Amino acid sequence: MFIDTHCHLDAAEFGSDAATVRAQAARQLVAMCVLPAVEVANFDAVRKLAHAGGDAYALGIHPLYVKTAPDDDVARLDQALRQYRDDPRLVAVGEIGLDLFAPELCASPLRERQQLFFMAQLKMARQYDLPVILHSRRSVDQVLKGLRNVARSGWLGIAHAFNGSAQQAQSFIDLGFKLGFGGALTYERALQLRRLATNLPLDAIVLETDAPDMPPHWLYKTTEQRARGEPKGINAPGELPRIAAVLAELRGISLEELAGATTRNALAALPKLRLGIIAAS
Repeated sequence: MFIDTHCHLDAAEFGSDAATVRAQAARQLVAMCVLPAVEVANFDAVRKLAHAGGDAYALGIHPLYVKTAPDDDVARLDQALRQYRDDPRLVAVGEIGLDLFAPELCASPLRERQQLFFMAQLKMARQYDLPVILHSRRSVDQVLKGLRNVARSGWLGIAHAFNGSAQQAQSFIDLGFKLGFGGALTYERALQLRRLATNLPLDAIVLETDAPDMPPHWLYKTTEQRARGEPKGINAPGELPRIAAVLAELRGISLEELAGATTRNALAALPKLRLGIIAAS
C-alpha cells in the first residue's frame, strides 16, 4: 500500500478525468491521496474530490497565489477550518509556505505579503491543532525560522518536495516533520537529492507525486521535444509505486519495506489519515 502525500487532482490538467486518474492509481495500490488546496477558490474542489475518492485534503493558501489573493482570504481560510475541523478527511493546513524562486515574490511588496500569509496560516494550524504541509522552494531557512517563531516544538506535518541540505533536513526532523520525496529523485543528475533520499533515516521520509507537476524522468519532455509537438508529460498518482521503486533501489531495500515504512511515516505526519484508511478498509 502507498500513500501519495501531495497530489493536486483538482488541477486543470486532469479536468473531468480526475476520477479515472484516481482509479488508475488505486489499481497501482495507491490507497490514499492527500489533496492540498492552493487558494480559497479551490477549497470546495479538493474537499469534494477527497470525499468522492476516499482520500484526504488540506486547506491553505499557496505562496504563489498570494499575489492575487484578496486581503480577506486569510479570514475565509479561518472560517473554512472552523467549519470543517471535525471532518475526518481534513488532515492539514496546506499547501502553505514561502517561495523565493519566483523573482516577483522575492521583492517588495510580495515578499512581505507572502510572509504575512504564511505566519497567519501557521498560527491557524496551531489554533485548530492541525499539521502543516509546507512549500519551501529556495526558502528553507526562512520557513524554519517562521515555524520556530510560532512554536519551537509540537509540530507535525510534511516539508513537501524537500530539496535542501542535510543540516536543513535535520532541522525539519527535529521540529517533528517528515520530508516529501517524489519524481525529482528519479533523475540521475539530481545527485544531492538522491544522496539525501538514500542517507536520511527511513522514518523521516514520505512519498509524493505533486501530480500533475514534478514528473519522473520517464515522463519528462525536453524543450526540443515539446517544440516538435510532443505533449508535456503529466504526472499522476499512479506513478508513485514506480517512483518508490527507484528510491527502494537507491536505499538497497525491498519495495515492500519502503511502502510499509513510508505509509507509517505518512500516518505519523498526518494522524487523521488513519481515520480515512480505516474507513476505506
